[in-house]
Amino acid sequence: MANLFDDLPEDLSNENYTDLIKTDNIRIERIVSLGQTSPESGWYEQNENEWVIVLEGSGTILFETGCERILNKGDHLNIPARTKHKVSRTDPDNVTIWIAVFY
Repeated sequence: MANLFDDLPEDLSNENYTDLIKTDNIRIERIVSLGQTSPESGWYEQNENEWVIVLEGSGTILFETGCERILNKGDHLNIPARTKHKVSRTDPDNVTIWIAVFY
């Protein structure tokens, strides 16, 4: 048994990614952020769908279309494959814990 809030990194100068489950068909990842954003240039545009939920804190997803989605604790979002997006904000004062499911 494991707990998603255990073993959080002490050094959060960089975003932290931990694969919880990884198979040929699905990857479930825990992401821990503290004020990080995606790089200014470039977009995420993966070949699989991504479902993301915020368990703690908050973050904002920006889409290439200009649409922004603010996610607070408990909010979730499905991002279709090949949809260009990036993280434009995470809470700089409180840890944000995300779960991302790539399928």
